[in-house]
Amino acid sequence: MKITRVSKCLDKRLQLFGFEVMDIIAIFLTLSVLNFLFGETGMKLLFVWAPTLVLAGFLRFGKKGKPENYLLHLIRFSIRPRKLSAFFNPTRSLSVSALEGYKL
Repeated sequence: MKITRVSKCLDKRLQLFGFEVMDIIAIFLTLSVLNFLFGETGMKLLFVWAPTLVLAGFLRFGKKGKPENYLLHLIRFSIRPRKLSAFFNPTRSLSVSALEGYKL
């Protein structure tokens, strides 16, 4: 019978160089966009690398003690609507006179 070893900590989050995968994607996306915009300028070090390193430092030390996928949940929370409703938005508004015949 062939036996293979299995890792006992399957719930441990995946990290590369101390960053989560979403953090690395955000860092490299920032680096690529800034390089596309300011890559040909003489101030490439200031406009491309400095903001990227500041973002990496903020993600590294600012997320200390935060739960897994904190950045993803923060983005989802930021873009969701401020007012949530269990009902669909009405297609037309009803006046009080239109509702007078209804009894509760």
